[in-house]
Amino acid sequence: MRGVAGTEITASFALDLGRAAARVLGAREAVIGGDSRVSTRMLEAALVAGLAAEGVTVHRLGMVPTPTVAYAAQQWGVMGVVVSASHNPFHDNGIKLFAPGGLKLPDDVESRIEGELAALPPTGSEVGTVIDSDVERDYLDHIGDVLGDRGLVGLKIVVDGANGAASFLGPEVFRRAGATVVAIGCEPDGTNINLRCGATHPAGLAEAVVAHGADLGLALDGDADRLIAVDASGRIVDGDHLMAILALDLRERGELRADTVVVTVMTNLGFRLAMQEHGVKVVETAGGDRAVLAALDAGNYSLGGEQSGHVILRHRATTGDGLLTGLVLADVLGRRQRTLAQLASVMTSLPQVLVNVKVHHRRADLLDAIAADVATEEAGLGEHGRILVRPSGTEPVVRVMVEAPTDTQASEVALRLAAAVERAGA
Repeated sequence: MRGVAGTEITASFALDLGRAAARVLGAREAVIGGDSRVSTRMLEAALVAGLAAEGVTVHRLGMVPTPTVAYAAQQWGVMGVVVSASHNPFHDNGIKLFAPGGLKLPDDVESRIEGELAALPPTGSEVGTVIDSDVERDYLDHIGDVLGDRGLVGLKIVVDGANGAASFLGPEVFRRAGATVVAIGCEPDGTNINLRCGATHPAGLAEAVVAHGADLGLALDGDADRLIAVDASGRIVDGDHLMAILALDLRERGELRADTVVVTVMTNLGFRLAMQEHGVKVVETAGGDRAVLAALDAGNYSLGGEQSGHVILRHRATTGDGLLTGLVLADVLGRRQRTLAQLASVMTSLPQVLVNVKVHHRRADLLDAIAADVATEEAGLGEHGRILVRPSGTEPVVRVMVEAPTDTQASEVALRLAAAVERAGA
């Protein structure tokens, strides 16, 4: 649930949502945390009131990353609530819910919560209590366990906290591990979250890495469930490259279950080709981390994620965790004594072009109408290209994505298919 704070995501909505979620999930205890937005405390207070009105004991964690709340929900076996709009600008805010155990909710449970929103709260002795709790030390110990007896001494790392939830916790994770840390984007003022910083704007991180002569840079998003890296030369290393590095390292150490990694339809073809070359199987899902997590659990796999840097190390966490991913990545550099650029060279991203085509009619058979055009273009690309055409679920738009050996070829194919979509949707 995400929108403009105060107009779309209001305090009254948050109050009702807290009540409804408590009823549907049957929660008796909950943990709640949020990011650095100026509206987060307002919405948190309303959610706490709604939960307590339903008899829930609420543990307030303060400003912490989304993965920290998921960890607490898993460890304590309680409901989790996060107030954050992730990578959106500061005027937006949102609410994420975790079931007891730290997993995001399936669609049918979300629908039941929607149906419960109009219910009235109980009164009197049935109300719950509110407790200020601290889970940060346990969380730091938990993710630090991935290093074993190893540390990160000798590595110089620039950490960009996106002026968000991990502004304080982020640099501390890597300092505790022994790395020399330069912190940027770690001065939240309530309105500067994701503002020209963090995973959605890594250019500043790239400049800082080069200026400080660092080994690598790590950029989190506003609630720290994503990670984008930068190598020593300032080159951006996206989620596809991160998953390629981690997949091969985990397999070599016997921790890549079934030698399989889970990705979405938006993952670059270069990733698939690299995994094929190294004998790693790839399972593909629809977009979104929930689809990735569902596939991970269905196949009992250990690694999955998205190009955006939302990486799920399922054998260690219930959700994407930028700090955990960053620690594991830095550990790979240290153990292998290789640079990030050398590790990232395991795959080469093919040029990817995305065109959004406005359509006037939501034809149910639109994809069938352009099937012949798609087949022709796919035949021309062969095994060295990929086409994805899909209608948006929220806008009158059809998204055309093309990957090809060159930018020119990808653009030409995308424009031809966009024209075909326009003709079919006119």
